[in-house]
Order: sequence, then structure tokens, then C-alpha cells
Amino acid sequence: MYSDKKTILVTGASRGIGRAIALALAAPDTNLVINCVKNKDALNDVKRQIEDKGACCAAFIGDVSDYDTCAQLFDYARQCFGSINVLINNAGISIVGLFQDMTRNEWERIMNVNIGSVYNCCHFAVHDMLHNHSGKIINISSVWGSAGASCEVAYSASKGAIHSFTKALAKELAPSNIQVNAIACGAIDTDMNSFLDEEGKQMLLDEIPTGRMGRPDEVGQLVSQILTGPDYLTGQIITLDGAWI
Repeated sequence: MYSDKKTILVTGASRGIGRAIALALAAPDTNLVINCVKNKDALNDVKRQIEDKGACCAAFIGDVSDYDTCAQLFDYARQCFGSINVLINNAGISIVGLFQDMTRNEWERIMNVNIGSVYNCCHFAVHDMLHNHSGKIINISSVWGSAGASCEVAYSASKGAIHSFTKALAKELAPSNIQVNAIACGAIDTDMNSFLDEEGKQMLLDEIPTGRMGRPDEVGQLVSQILTGPDYLTGQIITLDGAWI
């Protein structure tokens, strides 16, 4: 028999923003399904921390940019907890470099992970949500989806696609009481920004009016606030960047 708890799926949850979101949402009244592509030890560590907070948790290793793997993930989630009530699309990668040096394979990999995984997960989650006539989807994006970043053309393009996807899907699903929003993150202190040396990091901080990078737990806090906010909030790209862009 399935639990009456709210079931939340978070992709890319082994570290950084995804980990922070999963921990922020872990509570006795929630079931968490967490995913990452390969880091089993890190994902199981997050699972233990979630369970320490009183939530039930299931962990799944697999690449959600692959449609068949994503189907397996949702089958597993339903076997554990039933329908997905909340989907957090967080899985993402970036390659920093000049556009002319980017290979076709690199371009396709970024697109498959960053926007392809969003299609895959939404495709399966929306089926459950339409049946239940309720649901919430939050796509974790970037300010570069709106502003564009030099040396991150593919990443910026993929995040721009997420913004359009979010707005369009929100309009389509609003009559069914399903809310779709995105968070456009600024510079968040995660491994994705580890390529910066000390000089580069200081130059970045000098551009941000708050004088610091955002913390992953602040993204988790915002996700939690959106999920407990009014259902009238849908189709929005909510920027979290310390007034940077």
C-alpha cells in the first residue's frame, strides 16, 4: 500500500544544488526519490541524511538524459511510493570554452542532459499529475538562460530552452491545477564554478552587488517556498542572483 505522503523526485541530487534541495524538502510528511548519474556513494550519503530528517527515501542511479533510463526511474519511484507529486529537474552540466572549439558531441551532450532530461522527466511526471489533477514542477535553470554567457554558448542555449519550456508547459497545464516554474540561479558556490581561480573568483564577486556567491541551501529554501506558495504562481522564471544580472 502506498503512503499518503507527498512524493518528491529530485534529479542530480548527489551534490551541490540538488543535494541542498533534497535536504531542504526532507521531512516526516515527504517521500524523496533522489537520482544521480553515477556517484552511488555520494547519493547514498544524501539518502542517509534525508532519512535522518524523518523522510522516506529511495535512491536511483542512472542518466535521466536517456529516455529508457528515465522510464525505469519513474517505474521504480511508483513501485516505492506511487505517483510523483513534485518534480525538481536539477540535473545539468556545463562546458566552458570558445564556441568554435566545441565539438558536435559536446553540444549534443549538453543539450541532452540540460533540456533532454527535463523533457524526459516531465513526460513521465505529467501523466501522474494529470491523473491526480494536481502537481508541481520546478526546473533549476540559470541567469545565462536569459542573458547569455560568453564561453558558455551551449549551456546558455540549453537554459534558455528551459525558460521557454517552463512558460509554455505552465500555460498548457494550468487548467489541470499543475504549476510549472523555474529558478534562474546566478553564481552559486558549487563544484560547477570550481574552474575559477582566486583572481577569477574575486572578479566575479566584485560584479555581484551582494558581494558573495549564493549558497546551495538558499536555492533549497527558495524551492521550499515556491512549493508552499500559492497555486496561482505558475509560468514564472524566478531569479536568484544577488542582483547580479
